[in-house]
Amino acid sequence: MFTGIIEDLASIESITKDQENIHYKVKSAITNELKIDQSVAHNGVCLTVVSIDGDTYTVTAIQETLDKTNLNDLAVNDIVNLERAMKLGARLDGHIVQGHVDQVGTCTAISEEDGSWRFTFDYDTSLGNVTIEKGSITINGTSLTVVDSKEGAFSVAIIPYTYEHTGFKNFKVGTRVNLEFDVIGKYVKRLTEGY
Repeated sequence: MFTGIIEDLASIESITKDQENIHYKVKSAITNELKIDQSVAHNGVCLTVVSIDGDTYTVTAIQETLDKTNLNDLAVNDIVNLERAMKLGARLDGHIVQGHVDQVGTCTAISEEDGSWRFTFDYDTSLGNVTIEKGSITINGTSLTVVDSKEGAFSVAIIPYTYEHTGFKNFKVGTRVNLEFDVIGKYVKRLTEGY
């Protein structure tokens, strides 16, 4: 489990294909605190540390993960948002995040708004996911509040601190992002639909 509060911006050092899997070598300021078998969210995708070498570590994404996330879009030197799994008994500063991406969305608009930014995203509604105004959403692992919600689209407001300390500063119109919808909302939706 994660909180959606980003700990570090890391860089992709190398990408190696191995049959259907992809190994990502990641350079991070928190590598020295990691352990093999530890879960780390990379742009909101929970991946397991499989090796550590100095200030870099390696994680592996299987085909299932690659099919449901934007990890295939990553290139060497790209920056990713990192968060280690939360500790029991610690404060939950964001919201409950599983690190299981529901689908990929696309940034459709970015506007500066007197010291903050508004980012708008579209997503495919055929997968059954929904947002609500003032509800939680995770974008590339960052816990955020939905500003406005429409069918298949929503916006979030980004404060300067979040803009500077996450990958949002690198987003452009057309950027594909990992979306994890609010876990409580998903359960409520499933219960009300009767399955």
